Amino acid sequence: MAGSIRPRGYPGAMTAQRTLVLLKPDAVQRGLRGEIIRRIEAKGYDILALAQRTATAEELAAHYAEHEGKPFYPGLVDYMGSAPLVAIVAEGEGVIPGFRSLAGATNPTEAAPGTIRGDLAREWDLPVIQNLVHGSDSEESAAREIGIWFPELG
Repeated sequence: MAGSIRPRGYPGAMTAQRTLVLLKPDAVQRGLRGEIIRRIEAKGYDILALAQRTATAEELAAHYAEHEGKPFYPGLVDYMGSAPLVAIVAEGEGVIPGFRSLAGATNPTEAAPGTIRGDLAREWDLPVIQNLVHGSDSEESAAREIGIWFPELG
């Protein structure tokens, strides 16, 4: 039936995935939490957990461990710990690639209209790209990242 919502477990449906979404400090400072969350929910994803807080050095070191030693790492960790962020666990069929598509290209200038970054972010002359959101890039990353930010769900 056109326009119907398929319940979980529907024959032929994908298995629900979980992903970590971070609303970065620039999203919080600009008051875009509600708009970004609205887009996640409008896409049909469920929000299982949500917390606004300032990230600890330990959380950021664990989250960005694969980037340690790269030239941008210190600035990235400083920026992500500079102000509150919002950590979200979202769930739904294909939520990992779906949210990354919804977020748009990493560089806001290259992000397509209709995406979070294409509509709401812009490139600033800053040492670290401030592009509003982070989304896990794989099931393995999602499990690891959820364990960092929401250990009770890991």
